[in-house]
Amino acid sequence: MSSSKKILEIKEENFENGADRGGLLGNRIILPEDYIPSVDEEFMNDNQLEYFRQKLLNWKSELLEEATDTKGTLSAEGLQRPDMADRAQVESDASIQLRTRDRERKLISKIDAALRRIDLKTYGYCEETGEPIGLGRLKARPIASLSVDAQERHEKMEKIHKDE
Repeated sequence: MSSSKKILEIKEENFENGADRGGLLGNRIILPEDYIPSVDEEFMNDNQLEYFRQKLLNWKSELLEEATDTKGTLSAEGLQRPDMADRAQVESDASIQLRTRDRERKLISKIDAALRRIDLKTYGYCEETGEPIGLGRLKARPIASLSVDAQERHEKMEKIHKDE
């Protein structure tokens, strides 16, 4: 079979605890290496959903790896330094790293929510209007859950309520 053709592989899902869970089978799409979603295809077809699932899982994996690296770095370095200026710099650097990891932790929860939407086949559709979000927006921000118009309205409402 050509690698450019869609290959459908049926395999039994492996569950964390080894439970059978009723013998459910999962469908897994194997995408060609050069696959990129196109507006010429049916919106959010199986290939597109798998493309975004893989993109989200890779992003999440990178974030978790960075968090592990940060934890190791902070543990190995320690914050104690005899010189006050050195200690202040180390503490400042650690604070920045921890704030970054906290933002990434919040991002991981958004990635998980997007993965759930993929499983439910609601991914790619605006949660407010039900309209397609658009491939360009999803490629740029795969966690998007609102269309550009809905996002702009949401941000305007936030600004109005923030100013009150």
